[in-house]
Amino acid sequence: MNRDVYVIGVGMHAFCKAAPPLRDMAFTAGQSALGDAGIAFREVGALYNGYIGGAMLEGVTYAKDFGLTGVPVVHVENASATGSSAFREAVLAVAGGTCEVAMALGFDDMLRRGPRGLFGGGRPSIEGAILPAAFFAMWAVRRMHDYGTSVETFARIAAKNWNHARANPFAQRRAEATITPEQVLAAPMVAYPHTAMMACAAGGGASCAIVATRRVARKLAGGRPLVRVIASQLRSEEYTEGHVFLGAVVGPSELTRTTSRIAYEEAGVGPEDLDLVHVHDAFPIEELMYYELLGICADGEGDKLVAEGATALGGRIPFSTDGGLIGRGHPGGPTGLAQVWDLTQQLRGEAGPRQVADARIGMAHMMGAGSVCAIHILERA
Repeated sequence: MNRDVYVIGVGMHAFCKAAPPLRDMAFTAGQSALGDAGIAFREVGALYNGYIGGAMLEGVTYAKDFGLTGVPVVHVENASATGSSAFREAVLAVAGGTCEVAMALGFDDMLRRGPRGLFGGGRPSIEGAILPAAFFAMWAVRRMHDYGTSVETFARIAAKNWNHARANPFAQRRAEATITPEQVLAAPMVAYPHTAMMACAAGGGASCAIVATRRVARKLAGGRPLVRVIASQLRSEEYTEGHVFLGAVVGPSELTRTTSRIAYEEAGVGPEDLDLVHVHDAFPIEELMYYELLGICADGEGDKLVAEGATALGGRIPFSTDGGLIGRGHPGGPTGLAQVWDLTQQLRGEAGPRQVADARIGMAHMMGAGSVCAIHILERA
C-alpha cells in the first residue's frame, strides 16, 4: 500500500431474524459510521456496497439516501467474504491515492434472499446437492477421527460465542442467561456432530466502515486512538501437484494458512502479536481449525486452547469477541464489516463489557465460497 490507511468510522444496524427493509438497515449503518467518523457523506470519495444475490440497482439506489454527491459507487460480491472484500476495495482506494476517504457498506437478509443460485453454478455439482452444514459436519467428523476431538470441544466453542454475543448490542443471538456446553449439545441436531446452537445465525443486518488517510484520521481523531490497517490480503485457491478440488464452500484449508502468512509479512507481525481474532466460524469446526491454520497454535493443539479457555474473553487470545457468525449472526454481505466494527472498537478501547484488555493488534478473517480467503490486520497506532 502506497499510503497508510486508517479506520475513522464504523457503524452497524443490529443483525436480526425479523429484519426491517434492507434500505433502512443500510442507511442506519452508514449514518452511524458517518457520525462515528464526524464527517458528512459529501466528504466520501468512493463507496463500495457489499451484498449477495440482490437486485442490480440496490447499491447505487441506496447510496442516494445519503446524498447526491456524484460519488463513485461499486457493487462488490464475493460470497461470505463480500463485506471483507468491500472493505479491501475501500482500503486500496485510499492507499492508492484515488481518494482521501472511502466507505464500505454491507447489507443483506439471507432469510429473504434465500439460497437460490448460491451453490451449484447452474450445472450438476456436489455443492448443488449438499448444503454447507453437511460439508462442515464432514470436516468435524474427520477432525474427530484424526485428532480425537470430542463433541464437547465443539460445544464449548459455540457456547463461548453465544456468551460473547450477550455483550454485543447488535448481535442476533443475545441469550438472557449464560449458555452452557450442555445446552448446546441438547439442541436439535443439524448434521452430526453439529447441533442447531452450533450453526451460524441466519438473518438480516448491515454494517459499515469508513477509511481515510493519516492526515484526515489525525484531523478527526478528537483524542481517540488511531486505528491503522496494516495488512489487507485476498487470495483464491491455488493449484498444487496432486491437487484435489474439495468443494467450493470454503476450499482447501491451506488457503487460510497461505493468506495469513502473506498478511503477517505485510503487517510485519506474527500470530504471537495478535491480541484478538475474528474468523469465519459458521460452525465450531471452522474456528477450531483456524486456531491452527492462522498459526495461533501447532496443528492438533487447538483442542487444548479450548480446554484452557484461551480463546474466550479474559483468555490469552480471544476469538469472536462480538459473538462471531454463531452468536452475532451471518447475513452475508455485512458480516466481514461487522468484524471490522468490533476490531475498531476494541483497538480504541470502546468495546465495553467485551473489551480485550490493552488490545493493540487484531485480525479479521473471512472465507468465501468459490473459494477465497480475506484477511485484514488492524493496529492501534
